[in-house]
Amino acid sequence: MQSNKLGMALRAAAAMTVAGMASQAGAVNFDANGWDSSIYGYASLKASYDIDENAASSTRSFNYEAINVGAAENNEATGYFGADAFQSRIGVKTTSPEGVTFNIEGDFRGGGGGTLRLRHAYGSYNGVLAGQTWSNFTSFVGNTSTLDFDSLPGLAGYQARTPQLRYTTGALSVSAEQPMNSVEGAGAAAKDGMPALTARFEDSSGGLSYSAAVLAQQLGYDTGTTDDSAFGFATFVAGKIALSDMITIQGTLSFTDGASNYLYRSGVASAYVAPNGDVETISGYGGSLGAGFKLGNGRSINIGYGMTEVDLDDGVADGVIAATTSETISAVMANYQWTPVKNVMMGVEYQYGMREVQNGDDGDASRLLFAAQYNF
Repeated sequence: MQSNKLGMALRAAAAMTVAGMASQAGAVNFDANGWDSSIYGYASLKASYDIDENAASSTRSFNYEAINVGAAENNEATGYFGADAFQSRIGVKTTSPEGVTFNIEGDFRGGGGGTLRLRHAYGSYNGVLAGQTWSNFTSFVGNTSTLDFDSLPGLAGYQARTPQLRYTTGALSVSAEQPMNSVEGAGAAAKDGMPALTARFEDSSGGLSYSAAVLAQQLGYDTGTTDDSAFGFATFVAGKIALSDMITIQGTLSFTDGASNYLYRSGVASAYVAPNGDVETISGYGGSLGAGFKLGNGRSINIGYGMTEVDLDDGVADGVIAATTSETISAVMANYQWTPVKNVMMGVEYQYGMREVQNGDDGDASRLLFAAQYNF
């Protein structure tokens, strides 16, 4: 019995590893003619102080591409404050008397912040899901809880939502999804010739939760007179283990070839068009490692590290990719979160990020982040 309870708790925790994912536990629930419905969401404030340089994006997330490298690193402006509430969201979820589930959810990060952005819009019945929701090539099992809405580099899979058709049976789910890739040098001729195909297995046993997935896609270009394509693939494993009721350790490992857009926060294309017209894939790998410590009374400390690295040497040698393109992204973070009252979370986080470009220039930046979130 204790093992089953722990396994259920870990599955629930996996769905909330990023602080930006609000639980529906505080949702407003109601029943109308057999339709079981809920309205949920939260109001959120994020405030950041960038110590070294201005490296904040919408929702005050860490923008690693804004880290200066080389000579610019030695002569940079310092000390930037900013705050916004764009992470705030609202959603509606309902289940019909026949067991069909519908979910629509949005937040205000769209359009640079302040306009409604569609996050989820799907229906599901008997294991068949159609619409937009988390990519099946995603897992939150190995994520460490962060206040940064976009979290650490190197997490498992796409870590975002995409239109898809998915079938789930037990711990196995497969999907056909809108591909998320780019081909450097293809311009408007870049095309997707088929959906991205994914398969994921995710389960738990005792104090261990685990997930593994694969993805395959075709990417290429077609100008009408010249064309080429290549196949790309990606894979990840993720896991979390509860050492006690207070301590968890979690991590992820990923590898991609021709699917860099699925290497979380790597920020580079999946392939490029070589001078001879061939599509050449770009490979990369990444991972994360973290620990969570529950202190009781709604308080916790979380520490984590994440990184990605891609191989751009051939693309730079071919003159297609700039030598100033990011090759390695990494970050460490530590935060303290507390719940002063039910459905309210507050926290502070220190982040240190590093970026190295293909020519060897590098830079770093450190920042502080504050979050206040009121769930309903």
